[in-house]
Amino acid sequence: MTPDWRKVIAHVDMDAFFAAIEQLEHPELRGKPVIVGADPRGGRGRGVVSTASYEARPYGVHSAMPISRAYQLCPHGIYRKPDGALYASYSRKIFAILEEFTPLIQVVSVDEAFLDVSGSVHLFGGVAKLGAAIKARIHAVTGLTASVGISNSKSVAKIASDYQKPDGLTIIPPEAVQDFLDALPVTKLWGAGKKTVENLARLGIVTVRQLREYPLEVLEKKFGKMGPHLHRMARGIDEREVVEREAIKSVSHETTFGEDHNDRELLNSTLLYLAEKVSTRLRKKDYRGKTIHLKLRFEDFSTFTRNKTLAHPTNLTEDIYKVCKALFEQFGELKKPVRLIGVGVSHLVAEAGSQTSLWDVENQRKAVLEKVMDQLQEKFGKAGLTHAETLTARK
Repeated sequence: MTPDWRKVIAHVDMDAFFAAIEQLEHPELRGKPVIVGADPRGGRGRGVVSTASYEARPYGVHSAMPISRAYQLCPHGIYRKPDGALYASYSRKIFAILEEFTPLIQVVSVDEAFLDVSGSVHLFGGVAKLGAAIKARIHAVTGLTASVGISNSKSVAKIASDYQKPDGLTIIPPEAVQDFLDALPVTKLWGAGKKTVENLARLGIVTVRQLREYPLEVLEKKFGKMGPHLHRMARGIDEREVVEREAIKSVSHETTFGEDHNDRELLNSTLLYLAEKVSTRLRKKDYRGKTIHLKLRFEDFSTFTRNKTLAHPTNLTEDIYKVCKALFEQFGELKKPVRLIGVGVSHLVAEAGSQTSLWDVENQRKAVLEKVMDQLQEKFGKAGLTHAETLTARK
C-alpha cells in the first residue's frame, strides 16, 4: 500500500440481489427477465418493484417502479413474490464472509455494506487482490456475484462499485479520484437528489467538474448547507468513517391498498394496524421515539406528510395511533381516495437510556402489557391476538 492510501474503503453491493437469488434457487429462471415485487395482477397491481434482474432492465424495468408500469413494459417477465426469509439467509452468509476481511463493517442494507480495510489490506497482497478475494469468496459460498468499489473514501467507493456492474471491481487510487469524478454527471454524487440536480442544471452545472469549478459562495447561497457538501463531494472530500453499527434513526410501516379508499373507518383501522406494527418493532429493538409521522398518498399519486413531536418518547401503540388519527383528521373531508397510508416514528432514544419520569411510571403498566402481547404474538401468531379494530384493515 502506497503512502497515498492512508485509508482504504471498500463498498460491496450485490448484483440484483433478490432476483439473482430467485434465479439461483430456480435454475429455470436463469437468463430470463425476473421481477421481484408485488403481484402485477395483469397490469392492475398496486405495489412496486423490489428488484429486477439484468435481463429485465433493457425493457426499462427498475426497482421502486410501480408494478403496473413494469407489467406494461415487460408483460412477459416472470414476477416473483418476495421471499424475505430466503433473502435474509443469504444476507447473513454474505456479511459473515465480509467479517473474514475486516471487523470494521457498516451494513447499509441487506445486500450492501462499507468495509474499512485499511488495517488488513496488506494481508491480502494489496488493494486489487483484496477486492478480487472478496468477490471470489462471496461467489464460492453463495453462487452470487457482487460489485466492489475501492477508494480512499466512502462516497467514491460507492460510486466505484456501481461503475462496472454487474460483477465489477473498480479501484480508484487517491491520485486518480479527481479525474474519475470530473468525468461523471452530478447525478452520481452522494446527496444529489432529483430536485438538487434540476436546480444545478439551471445554473449550467451538469458534470462534477462544472460543480467543482463553480464558486463555493454561490453554491452556499443557492443551496444552503447542501452547497458546501456538494462542493466537497465534487472534490472527493469525504471524511466520514465506517461505523460498525449505526443506530437506527426511525421506524416506519406503510401499506398500499388493493383499491383506493376514502372509507374513514377502514383508514382508521389501517392506521391502528400500522401503529401496532411500528410500536412492536420499537419495543423489540428497545427504542422509544418522540416524533410521530403520518404519510398519505392519494389516487393521483400526490403525497402528503404530517408529524407531531411529543413531550416524552413512546413506543406504545395507543400513543402512536392517537397522534396519527389526530394528524389524519387535519386533512378534513377527503376529496380524493387514498392509495397508500404510512406511519412512522423518529427521534429515537434507547429505552435503557431514557429518563424516568411521572409520565413513564403512569405508562409502565401499559408498556408491560404490550410487551407481554408481543411475546404471545411471537409464540402463537398475530391472528388471534390483536386490537379488534385492526381486523377490518387485515381483511
